[in-house]
Amino acid sequence: MTTTCHRKDTVDPARWPDIIAAPRTSRARRRLTELILRRALDRLPLRARIKGTPFAGLGGPLLDIEDPDAFHARIGASGLVGFGESYMAREWDAPDLVSVLTVLAAHADELVPAPLQRLRGLWAPRHPAEERNTRHGARANISRHYDLSNDLFSLFLDETLTYSSAVFRSLPATWDQLAAAQHRKIDRLLDLAQVGPGTRLLEIGTGWGELCLRAAARGAEVTSLTLSREQRVLARRRITEAGLQDRARVELCDYREARGQYDAVVSVEMIEAVGAEFWPTYFRTLDERLVPGGRAVIQAITMPHARMLATRSTFTWIHKYVFPGGMIPSTRAVAETVRDHTRLTVARRDAFGPHYAETLRLWRERFTRREQDVRDLGFDETFQRLWTFYLAYSEAGFRSGYLDVQQYLLTKEDHVR
Repeated sequence: MTTTCHRKDTVDPARWPDIIAAPRTSRARRRLTELILRRALDRLPLRARIKGTPFAGLGGPLLDIEDPDAFHARIGASGLVGFGESYMAREWDAPDLVSVLTVLAAHADELVPAPLQRLRGLWAPRHPAEERNTRHGARANISRHYDLSNDLFSLFLDETLTYSSAVFRSLPATWDQLAAAQHRKIDRLLDLAQVGPGTRLLEIGTGWGELCLRAAARGAEVTSLTLSREQRVLARRRITEAGLQDRARVELCDYREARGQYDAVVSVEMIEAVGAEFWPTYFRTLDERLVPGGRAVIQAITMPHARMLATRSTFTWIHKYVFPGGMIPSTRAVAETVRDHTRLTVARRDAFGPHYAETLRLWRERFTRREQDVRDLGFDETFQRLWTFYLAYSEAGFRSGYLDVQQYLLTKEDHVR
């Protein structure tokens, strides 16, 4: 049986082949999925309105399932990938999407029965081989997200064009505080790395250049690496407009191809795109590029170690539609990788997950307000639902505590072992 999504006339089948119709699944598989989900929902602090059946749940934010057959078919066929696709297809919705997703994230361990969790390798989708973060694969993976359009990102980011967690003075935050909070975050990173006049700084992951600009303005000599052609074009232009081109250069270069010695290395939310198999290579690169006595500072999203181990081989909705090849580490994984593969020492770690939840809320609200501008750039309604879900899903991860974000200081001894 193939169940067609609501408003299928608004979905481009060439662009969204897995959204236009739910997958073919047996009646027995759909029924089993329905029973498992109903059992899970009945234990959660939310209200699930499933068309044609009584409400499920203990009370709380509303999850409104308009097309149960398609909803169960997608989840039965591909788990959480299907859950996200079902939202994109308008088969379910929620007046307060973040609250619903926060409940689900907080109870992630309870959604799938333990016996099925142990058999995850048999039913969960696997990572496509072509999305491994080899040098070729990493370029393709980065391009799929960061080369979408500089104009798209500028619609919901603040004027600093910083696409990572800010650090606010107090919470909750307001939009007019975001740019200053991004500068506060960047300055904390540069201070930890002791960046000042004459510092030879390597930045791994340029973004749109704000950290590079602030470091160069301090008098540092900055080499910044990116795999995004779109980001490189705009970052270079911003550097030139600021008159800092003599102190900062942006190279289209994989971190594994970096050369030279530096007093400091800074890398902001780059490790999530590296892939678990390449974490040792990433940290060895920080080590090899640092002079003795140097400092590496990274900002990293993290997740609980047990969940990381349970899901590290699973292909998720985020992989398929947002960050191909990505993998979020745990703090334990970072500590063990640094210990086992480098001469570096974790000297400091500061967590500030609630600040990321607020950063994401501000981005999501801005993205929603700029809906028509997004459409004018050529992005259709399905894309808008995809990105609304992505931003809400990420925010929920931090609000529930499923995700956190850390700033690390890694030091290298003056006398190398």
